[in-house]
Amino acid sequence: MSRLTRWWHANCPTRESLEQSRVLAPVAHRVLEPSLWRFTRRSVPRGVALGLFVGIFLLIPGVQIAGAALLALPFRANIPVAAAMTFLSNPATTPLILMASVWLGNWMLGRSADATGFMALVDGHASVSQWTTWLLSEAAPAMLLGLFLISLASAVIGYVIADWFWRRRMGRKWQARKLRIGKVHQSGALEKAAGV
Repeated sequence: MSRLTRWWHANCPTRESLEQSRVLAPVAHRVLEPSLWRFTRRSVPRGVALGLFVGIFLLIPGVQIAGAALLALPFRANIPVAAAMTFLSNPATTPLILMASVWLGNWMLGRSADATGFMALVDGHASVSQWTTWLLSEAAPAMLLGLFLISLASAVIGYVIADWFWRRRMGRKWQARKLRIGKVHQSGALEKAAGV
């Protein structure tokens, strides 16, 4: 078992853990529907896209997985894949995502906001009034617009890559199957020709 596989099994939510979640209790019967846990040509790319969108846009640990699982319901996306993709926004990547979102938001809105205020609020465990003041500042719209655009672009790119990978993988499986079948037919024809 590879290191990535062990990490996946240790961190990916299981149907049982979601069944016991208090947050998901009202919709547990829908979340646990077997079709949302199968790896299919359509559900996997949808799961990748939703996981990236939610993981980057929300940036709130814990809420990301629940949000991805809930959004997987109407979009018929694979829940484990959506949950796993939220891990791409983590403590190592979050500062980069925030800086890029503020830069993009500033560029789109023509502003000159700074992301250091947001990081100070996070680090200082700010009160509701401090967060409200920040939301009304120049930095909030720039950052939120940037986060939305980055998460949307990531979701589209993730969907395209996952769909391409899935099609390529299935194409290789079909080619291997055709080769096996061809070899069986060829050996059968050779046996008939030899009079066996």
